Amino acid sequence: MAEGSDTTLTAEIKSFAAGHGGAKAVIEYVGKRGARIVLVGQDGEWTDQFAPQGTDAARKACATAGVEVENEWERELMEQMRPSNDLWRSMSRRTMAR
Repeated sequence: MAEGSDTTLTAEIKSFAAGHGGAKAVIEYVGKRGARIVLVGQDGEWTDQFAPQGTDAARKACATAGVEVENEWERELMEQMRPSNDLWRSMSRRTMAR
């Protein structure tokens, strides 16, 4: 399979959702580069995927994988996210470096 193909993207989304008790997605337009898919699992874990083909391909991959797409960042979804300790450490380094 080609890197970034629709099939690979759908499989990765489906795999994440299966491993985290289901998931919801938010798709962010990244210009000509494509679209970022942020997946939030029911257990609070999250990850992101990239769809170089754009937002339509990202929505199609989520639909095929059975993952609901939120239209925007809702408060409930953000509260569900549980940042990892590594993320907190990396954010603190950036703040302290300023």
